[in-house]
Amino acid sequence: MKPETEVKVKYGVWGLILGAVIAMIIGFAWGGWTTRGTSQEMTEAAVLTTRAAICVAQFTKAPNYQERLKELKAIRSWERAAFIEKGGWDKMPGEEKASFTVARACADGLGVLMEK
Repeated sequence: MKPETEVKVKYGVWGLILGAVIAMIIGFAWGGWTTRGTSQEMTEAAVLTTRAAICVAQFTKAPNYQERLKELKAIRSWERAAFIEKGGWDKMPGEEKASFTVARACADGLGVLMEK
């Protein structure tokens, strides 16, 4: 290989490496690219938000909703999730048992209704 061709190849390879690094920095910082872990966390947060909204809707559609809301307001904040679990509003259709995080998020969502 000629010396001038060798230099061109060397600079070409370094240019490719540097270009790839710059593309990754721009993509992850400003382009909206995410890693698998980050996208999984975002998906789980969206699912939890949706389930909490369904729980709030099930709570408000239940009979005597205003009375139960007053009961919930009288309970200490850290015990509200247990109240919601006992009422079964945190269970999604087709599930036998709901998770505590759904009940906690539901209690937080109902907190907005209690302030009104």
